[in-house]
Amino acid sequence: MYDDGASHDGMWSIGELAERAGVTVKTVRFYSDRGLLPEATRSSGGHRRYGPEAVDRLRLIRSLRTLDLPVPDVARILDHEDALEDVVARQLRAVGSQLAALRWREAALQLLRDCNPEERADRLRLIGAVSVPPSTAPMARFWRRWLLPARLPARLVSAIVDQAVPQPPDDPAPEQVLAFARLHALTTADCSGTGPCQPAAHRPETGFRAAVLYDGLAEAYALASAQMLAQRPPHQGEALDCFVSAYAHACRARDTPAFRHGLAGRLAADPRIDGYWQLTAELRGPSEPTAGAAHDWLCAALDLRTARPAA
Repeated sequence: MYDDGASHDGMWSIGELAERAGVTVKTVRFYSDRGLLPEATRSSGGHRRYGPEAVDRLRLIRSLRTLDLPVPDVARILDHEDALEDVVARQLRAVGSQLAALRWREAALQLLRDCNPEERADRLRLIGAVSVPPSTAPMARFWRRWLLPARLPARLVSAIVDQAVPQPPDDPAPEQVLAFARLHALTTADCSGTGPCQPAAHRPETGFRAAVLYDGLAEAYALASAQMLAQRPPHQGEALDCFVSAYAHACRARDTPAFRHGLAGRLAADPRIDGYWQLTAELRGPSEPTAGAAHDWLCAALDLRTARPAA
């Protein structure tokens, strides 16, 4: 018996290497065949022989594989040590996605478990239409179709879509899963036969310049959201002035009492969009007012401004 445990030529057989590394011969052969553990030489009988450094390399391989790193990624790390950081970051993203999918599935199952039997079929249909993990692509397509006739600049469309499309929660409650599923159903439904699918600002006969309008509304909604977070009721002020100014500039008009009175009558509600914003609010929670909630706040402020006193 030699002190280093190696054969008389200083090399180890596949069985000796497996024993010292605490793995099976099959494992050593597997990693050798895939080029992760190259043999140092071959015996006269054609058997694989490994140097003492193979133990540390084999233990490193086993450690990396314990983290479920794919063999190609292990090979990259063995060849380039600085690849470890990139591989680990990618694996963390993958694990995060898997955990999000599991949390979503758990909340969906709780939703089905806790609902009334008569609700179960409808909820199962809604949930079954949503991918896991859930995708926001249908909502983005909905808004891009909605904005298409307005011929807006690409940067403005992207900004509106980013602001309008809610991200699914990382750790959703069952009610949020239901809200997201209903939002998915709303945005994937065919709107044919339900009246115009575009707001008045997109129709050429109204005279609105949509790009000017949406640019101005973004600022107005931000100002209104700040008032809402401060729990202030609708009132006249900077937010309302910015809101009216956006519409006035969009149709090349002046902000006058007559314009405000006429504008109040033109801002009709759209049940589909109102439903969209309600469901979005259920997903986001009260700490983040939606554009729809800001719009409603501003419309209420406009109604107060333009209301005539009773005779």
